Amino acid sequence: MAAAQGQRSDGAGEMESTEGKVAESAPLPFRAAVEALRGARLRPEIEIDPTKPPKRLAPHAYALEAAVVEGDEDLADGRLVLLHDPAGHDAWQGTFRLVTLVRAELEPEMAADPLLPEVCWSWLTGALQARGLACGEPSGTVTRAGSHYFGGLSERTPASQIEIRASWTPREGAGGVPDTASHLAAWCDLLCQIAGLPPVSQSHGEGSVVSLPQRRGPQTP
Repeated sequence: MAAAQGQRSDGAGEMESTEGKVAESAPLPFRAAVEALRGARLRPEIEIDPTKPPKRLAPHAYALEAAVVEGDEDLADGRLVLLHDPAGHDAWQGTFRLVTLVRAELEPEMAADPLLPEVCWSWLTGALQARGLACGEPSGTVTRAGSHYFGGLSERTPASQIEIRASWTPREGAGGVPDTASHLAAWCDLLCQIAGLPPVSQSHGEGSVVSLPQRRGPQTP
């Protein structure tokens, strides 16, 4: 299985942050899954931090937010949440669930491509498959949104955004713990791809993946 490259996901100070703490009373499989997330090695373009997890989706949750940064420009950003219910969940068909939001700005003409939603969904499933990861009960949406500016904002270029919301059940390994580090690496592969960055494997001649060109960072009002 290919290893992620670049920085660790537990950058300086993250282990002691309020959002990054996990209660000692949490189940051992959940704590092990979170430790694997913290120890994952990611591409250097990824900036990642723990964030406040949702409280009502599962008895135990851990969340990360990330951005693909090139220079001073954010090319894409997202959020990944690890949920755990020791009793299992009928809809998940397992005790763990990964939930994600990924979004990026793109040129309006690219957003008009009728095949864009199917392509973006295939990037998610392809990123998981490329790392040999099995998942169950995948579901999600791909949304395109466009903005046109008028009046005092009329000089701004029309903007379009692609957004992927998805969830899946990771296969549990030894001790009931999924390979969350590899799932995080695959998710970061998706984040980089939607940002328009070439996959790391291209530098080694291991094939290519089509990415959306003409990416630009989120605009401020």
